[in-house]
Amino acid sequence: MGAYILRRLLLIIPTLFGIMLLSFIIVQFAPGGPVEQIIAELTGQGNDRLSGGGNDIGLNDFSGSSDSSGSYRGAQGLDPDLIAKLEKQFGFDKPAWQRFAEMMWNYIRFDFGESFFLNETVVNLILGSMDVSIALGVSVLLLSYAISIPLGIRKAVSDGSRFDVWTSGVIIIGYAVPGFLFGILLIVLFAGGSFFNWFPLRGLYSDDFEQLSFFGKAVDVVWHMTLPVLTLLVSSFATTTLLTKNSFIDEIRKQYVVTARAKGLGEQKVLYGHVFRNAMLIVIAGFPGAFIGAFFSGSLLIEYLFSLDGLGRLGYNAIIKRDYPVVFGTLYIFSLMGLLIGLLSDLIYTWVDPRIDFDKREV
Repeated sequence: MGAYILRRLLLIIPTLFGIMLLSFIIVQFAPGGPVEQIIAELTGQGNDRLSGGGNDIGLNDFSGSSDSSGSYRGAQGLDPDLIAKLEKQFGFDKPAWQRFAEMMWNYIRFDFGESFFLNETVVNLILGSMDVSIALGVSVLLLSYAISIPLGIRKAVSDGSRFDVWTSGVIIIGYAVPGFLFGILLIVLFAGGSFFNWFPLRGLYSDDFEQLSFFGKAVDVVWHMTLPVLTLLVSSFATTTLLTKNSFIDEIRKQYVVTARAKGLGEQKVLYGHVFRNAMLIVIAGFPGAFIGAFFSGSLLIEYLFSLDGLGRLGYNAIIKRDYPVVFGTLYIFSLMGLLIGLLSDLIYTWVDPRIDFDKREV
């Protein structure tokens, strides 16, 4: 197992490098970089002011009296010195290979730099958005497993019954309905729409959150999270429920279960003493992957719908504004964690079922 872990850790290096290189190459061909974003502002097509990292560039800092055109679309009439200063500020005065090499060298040391437009480090931006992602992701994941596993076992035991049929119908419908539509329905019904005003519509905390007691803070967070969590939960447990059901059905039909029943063991003893460990192998081993998905993926539409500043919204805004330090910084962190979580999933396989030996297979 030690050799397998070492091989997997070494494999992370070229995999992560390939992800970053491919993403960097794609970005080079994407129109509308940060320099073009500011040019749009200077030509009256955007907001009044943008900030770039630690140096603020405002509309009043430069004049557009020159008739010469720059190398960017929409730069006609702007001073070439302005374009050169923008390129230097964002690092585009260097060749692409040098920018990529410097970026990777900094990332290896976990130096992700500052946002082009928000005057904040990438790490602080990510940490500032994590409370929302943690609250939503972990809540949805734990509730999903708490519902899916018992429901899947019940469906497997009563396979083909009326309960199994109608619960399958409810699960499929819940999985098929887009989450944002269900969220809009919850807002209309319970958040000051046409019916009740029981839950808040915006944010994760109340205005007086800091003045509340510990119990009051916990209640306040739960109160704000109820509708977003329900919105994400309705479609999140379908896969785990059906996977649990099918795994239990496969195990229940095996010979060792027939033998255990023939020995006079009770159904609960057979089900949870013999079947459970084998049937839950694939479900438990998939927990790290489900965690990383729930924690980092989230739902951009849900975050916008309930005005939550999570990681999904942070990444989306960074892509729209071409805030490359945030885009590449989050990509590096999430890719690294995803690769490590993949290794953890394999280790959990061996913990759940010691018969699995990854040392005997090639990576």
